[in-house]
Amino acid sequence: MPSRGLVSGMALAAGALVAVSCTFCSPARAADLRPAPPTPVPPIAYAPQVYNWTGIYVGGHIGGGFVGSSWSNPIGGSDTFNNSGFLGGGQVGANAQFNRMVVGVEGDFSWMNLSNGSTDPIGEKINSDVQWTSTATGRVGAAFDRLLVYAKGGLALAQDKSSLTDLSGNTANDSFLRTGWTAGAGFEYAFTGNWSAKVEYDYLGFGPQAMNFTAPPGSVRPSASLNVQEVKAGVNLRFGGGQ
Repeated sequence: MPSRGLVSGMALAAGALVAVSCTFCSPARAADLRPAPPTPVPPIAYAPQVYNWTGIYVGGHIGGGFVGSSWSNPIGGSDTFNNSGFLGGGQVGANAQFNRMVVGVEGDFSWMNLSNGSTDPIGEKINSDVQWTSTATGRVGAAFDRLLVYAKGGLALAQDKSSLTDLSGNTANDSFLRTGWTAGAGFEYAFTGNWSAKVEYDYLGFGPQAMNFTAPPGSVRPSASLNVQEVKAGVNLRFGGGQ
């Protein structure tokens, strides 16, 4: 039967062995217990901001005008003539955007001096001078971010000064306001948040209108129709909308 001292020594030796084993095992267990690295978070994708055409605007334009006039004279027969010249003016309007569709209204005014004339079949001199035009239109278009493509149509006005010189050298004049219609199309690009540039074509049509001459030959009342074509380049300052 082993002695009590031998049993005690064996117990101490076993305890020491366990302690040494735990000492060597602890680092491995500690390594196993380290927290797992965090799961990478995917970057947030930001959708690019789209330009908004809603708001009011004011601006100016320059360009060229092309006028054609058709006269019908009870004495001298009929004649057609045309001419071209410079124009310049301003515009004001407002837009509202719904997804890609943009609707709006616009009014513009253009100063010009489009004078055209001819001689009718019997030798009388006829002349038409368009001094200004103005339009009030509705617009509808499609927006492609900063690019707007649109069409427009509505009311057209023109100040017309006409004259007729007969074979005796007598000249009669008439100045009056014409009322007609207009249709056009264009595109506009917003190059900053508040500024945009545009190019536009407009056709203005005015039906036949009798001249009311105030001097000889006052007994002659020819009629004349008129059309004006305008090509404009302009800039607009916008309030509201933007980016």
